[in-house]
Amino acid sequence: MTRYRRAMTIAGEPGGGLVDRYGRVATDLRVSLTDRCNLRCTYCMPAEGLAWLPGPDVLTDDEVGRLIRVAVERLGVTEVRFTGGEPLLRPGLPRIVAAAAALTPRPTLSLTTNGIGLARLAGPLRAAGLDRVNVSLDTLDSDRFAQLTRRRRLPDVLAGLAGAADAGLGPVKINAVLMRGVNDTEAPELLRFALAHGYELRFIEQMPLDAQHSWDRAAMITAAEILDRLAAEFILLPDPVARGGAPAETWLVDGFTAPDGGPARVGVIGSVTRPFCGDCDRTRLTADGQVRACLFATEESDLRGTLRAGADDAELARRWRAAMWGKRAGHGIDDPSFLQPARPMSAIGG
Repeated sequence: MTRYRRAMTIAGEPGGGLVDRYGRVATDLRVSLTDRCNLRCTYCMPAEGLAWLPGPDVLTDDEVGRLIRVAVERLGVTEVRFTGGEPLLRPGLPRIVAAAAALTPRPTLSLTTNGIGLARLAGPLRAAGLDRVNVSLDTLDSDRFAQLTRRRRLPDVLAGLAGAADAGLGPVKINAVLMRGVNDTEAPELLRFALAHGYELRFIEQMPLDAQHSWDRAAMITAAEILDRLAAEFILLPDPVARGGAPAETWLVDGFTAPDGGPARVGVIGSVTRPFCGDCDRTRLTADGQVRACLFATEESDLRGTLRAGADDAELARRWRAAMWGKRAGHGIDDPSFLQPARPMSAIGG
C-alpha cells in the first residue's frame, strides 16, 4: 500500500491523514512551544531581541496537548518534535511531553534546544516520556560562542549535552551552522568532539529565516563545502541506511563507532543547495496555533481560533488537512520570486 493510500485510510477517518496534492504524507509534527529565547544568535535575531507574542495569543498547555492528540489519533502523525524559540523556557514542558507520551499510538518524542537548562531538565523530561534531543552548538570556542550568541553560556550548553546523555535521551544530536569567516574552520573540530562524546553531529546550511532578513547566499557555507572540510581529516563512507524523509544526508565516519556499537555517523542538512522537498513529511504548529505546511511558507492556517470557537476534533482535523493539501512542491529559494517568510525561525519553530 502506498503512503498516499495509507494516509487516506488512517484510523478510519473520512479524510485520512495529512496528504498534499503531490502525494506527500506528513507524519512528522514540529510543535513550537514559545517564540522566546535566552540567546541572541546573530543569524537568528538582533541583539535587542524581538517583540514576543502576547501571552493570550500563545496556546495553553491543554490546547497544545489537544492539537497533538488530534494529529496523532486522527491524522497519522507518528513523530512529534518540540521546538521554539527555546522550548525549555516553557514552564509546562514536562506536562506537555507526558500528555503526548500517553497517546495511543504513542508517537516518538524529541526536542530541539539550545541546551541551556537541559542539565537540570533532562531527567524530568526523560521521565515524562521524551525520547531524544537535538542541541544547537555552532562552536567550541568560548569567545566565539559569545560572539555568535551574544551570551557567555557555552559551559551550560556542554553541561546540557552531558546531562541529556546521562538521562538516556539518545542518540544525542548536535546541530551546527557554519558561517563564512566566523566558525567555518571548525567543522573537523566539532566532529572530533561529537565522536569523542558519542553524540551525532548534523551540519545545517544557514537558511533565509533570520529576523533581520540579511541572509546572503554568497556568504553561506554550502553542504559541498562542509563535506570538503570534513573529508580533509576523516574518511566518510556512504550510509547504506535509506534516508527516507529525514532532512539530513548521512555518512559513516570510518574507524569510529557509536555508543550502541554501530557505525558513527555525521549528517549534513542542505536545505538550500540540496533540497529534499520531494520527500518532506513535516507539518508545523506555531506557538500561537498556526499550521505551516512548509518552513518557508508565506501563508498560515489558524487552528487556535477554530479551537477556541468550540470546534470538535473532527473539524480541527478537517482544517488541518485542508491546510496541508495546499502545500507547495518546494520552498522555491532558487526562484527569482522567492520571498523570505515574515516570521523568523524563532517564531516558526525548527
